Amino acid sequence: MSPSHPPTTVLVVDDSPETLQVLVEGIQEEGYQVEVAASGKEAIQKAKDHSFDIVLTDLVMPGMDGLDVLAHFTQAHPETIVIMLTGYATVETAVEAMKRGAFDYLTKPAKLDEILLVLERAKEFISLRSENVLLKSQLQERYRFDKIIGQSPAMQAIYRVIERVARTDTTVLITGESGTGKELIANAVHYNSQRRERPLVPINCGAIPEELLESELFGHEKGAFTGALKDRKGRFELAHQGTVFLDEIGDMSPKLQVKLLRFLQERTFERVGGSRTIEVDVRIIAATNKDLEKEVETGNFREDLYFRLNVIPIHVPPLREREGDIPLLVHYFLRQHCLKKGLPAKKIAKEALDYLERYEWPGNVRELENMIERMVILSESDTIGVSDLPPRIRKRIPSPAPDRIEIGEEGIDLKQILEDLENKLILEALRKTGGVKNQAAKLLGLNRTTLIEKLKKKKLEVPA
Repeated sequence: MSPSHPPTTVLVVDDSPETLQVLVEGIQEEGYQVEVAASGKEAIQKAKDHSFDIVLTDLVMPGMDGLDVLAHFTQAHPETIVIMLTGYATVETAVEAMKRGAFDYLTKPAKLDEILLVLERAKEFISLRSENVLLKSQLQERYRFDKIIGQSPAMQAIYRVIERVARTDTTVLITGESGTGKELIANAVHYNSQRRERPLVPINCGAIPEELLESELFGHEKGAFTGALKDRKGRFELAHQGTVFLDEIGDMSPKLQVKLLRFLQERTFERVGGSRTIEVDVRIIAATNKDLEKEVETGNFREDLYFRLNVIPIHVPPLREREGDIPLLVHYFLRQHCLKKGLPAKKIAKEALDYLERYEWPGNVRELENMIERMVILSESDTIGVSDLPPRIRKRIPSPAPDRIEIGEEGIDLKQILEDLENKLILEALRKTGGVKNQAAKLLGLNRTTLIEKLKKKKLEVPA
């Protein structure tokens, strides 16, 4: 059953009691909620205590006339629609009323059907306007960077960078492991920028074969290759005055890296098979899960392109380094997926949450969300417990303290437990020393070179 909507409210303003009576009776029969005012002054007084969707006002009245009423509502209540009604119509007054913001203009003696028709059009306009406002607010809400889930220091630092960089057209390079939410960061930058009314055009450089990627980016002319039956615009043209999001830029071939570099330098390109130079205005946001500095060292990525892309770097930390964010994400995904699937709200037991906080999450936020979605569907209880967790997570101990380790019936993965514990201790030592490896090594009783070798082998990021 759909929710009922409140009736449309109409304020009828006329100094004739007979006219008021006829209008009120006819309008109320159509389901409108009607109030009356015998003068412009009374109408303004009533608007102080009540909000009205529509004002139907006579033009010629003693004291404050209809144009004065229109002027007041246009300024003080701009969301209210004003319709003029008068028996002294002239072209000049009609034009003047419309110029000042009247929705429509009717002349007496107006038939009730005519008035109801105009009221219906006004009602439809209000509905469309409300829907448009809702859609815009939902769009803005979806991509507001302060709605990205996370309160850890690492995420707070990202919010601050997004806030600053969104105001500019500077190229942004987003790095981080797969599943950390790099595309969400790109969305946040675009939809908080001055380009937000223009398109954000994404393309996954690692998912499209090299021979097709060039055409996807730059477009092609008819006959450029087999199957090119007509001219086709590429992503850069489609994103004119907007943003292009180049995901997995580290997988782009050397040949296309050269063409992209030229575009970044000159902001022009030619379609595949074409000779006409095309100029577009786009912002570039790139993302990768690769270490581009290492890719440059091995010759897989052009150094000059790397410097062109890495103007503003944003590193999205893996979930295992976002201390305190897992409970927030778990509760958020629980609410979202229960709502999407029309299921009653579900909770998670503290013991189960402890296990989730100790897990390393190699698939990051994406892995966490997928797991929560599965548990929402498969759990028969309104509270998700330890038994609902996947076996790979149940085998993890909920605390690294040795005196609390218990071996359950399913056993434990001792090698992984020791690996996890070592990783946590290394990261904790680095956090305490502000990332100074020499001091961290002393806290851990290691040589500095040994610690550096472990960091490289484990691919652990030094906390910022």
